[in-house]
Amino acid sequence: MTIRTILVDDEPLAIQGLELRLMEHEDVEIIDKCSNGREAIRSIKTHKPDLVFLDIQMPGFDGFSVVQGLMEVEPPLFVFVTAYSDHAIRAFEAQAMDYLMKPVEPARLADTLDRVRQRLTEKRGVEEVEKLKEVLAEVAPDAVEEITDSNPEHAANRFEKLINIKDRGQIFRVDVDTIERIDAAGDYMCIYTGDNTLILRETMKDLEKRLDPRRFQRVHRSTIVNLDLVKQVKPHTNGECFLVLNSGASVKVSRSYRDVVARFVH
Repeated sequence: MTIRTILVDDEPLAIQGLELRLMEHEDVEIIDKCSNGREAIRSIKTHKPDLVFLDIQMPGFDGFSVVQGLMEVEPPLFVFVTAYSDHAIRAFEAQAMDYLMKPVEPARLADTLDRVRQRLTEKRGVEEVEKLKEVLAEVAPDAVEEITDSNPEHAANRFEKLINIKDRGQIFRVDVDTIERIDAAGDYMCIYTGDNTLILRETMKDLEKRLDPRRFQRVHRSTIVNLDLVKQVKPHTNGECFLVLNSGASVKVSRSYRDVVARFVH
């Protein structure tokens, strides 16, 4: 797998230094280098790279403006590279893969590229399945459903494995496996993990789209539960019941969602 990459920085020495470090990674192909945000937007739209290393403070369009300028197209993965640490929160809010400080440390860069490789492998796997399904939909419609059922891991790759949450002035990178339950409070979500509670500004509808429904199910109008972390089901009156989670927390399942409980009794 080749990682088609664009470097964006208004400092030639910064681009040269990053280019030298990337040469140690044989699967990274630098397809263009840009010195400002406008060039970057044109280049990204033209070349459709997999990855962009993007400086933040540049004349004219800064790094965040570049990301905003690509909203109408499928964006690449972004890694912000900057000399200033005070932009980290905004970088993760922009869904950046990582945030590297200049001068970039080789070990830190290697860790970032490992995450990039994992994300691209997942993305390309999903794309290949979708292409196959499109072809089959024309010549053998019945086979599409069969492929989906026999390859559940491909469906899982469409969903988030890490969620960036800005809370109390910090960015928390939360592994979805650790999320026990989620409670809605208007446009805010209370995310409960084994040892923490975080607040995410997002609607439940949008958050549901990011989570694998085979594991995360709504059990109440305002509650989502990680089914893998349910250790007990307690029947209640009127067709309702409670799910006891690994932490000991108890969550009511309303009658409207009692089909979720069927998973635990078959």
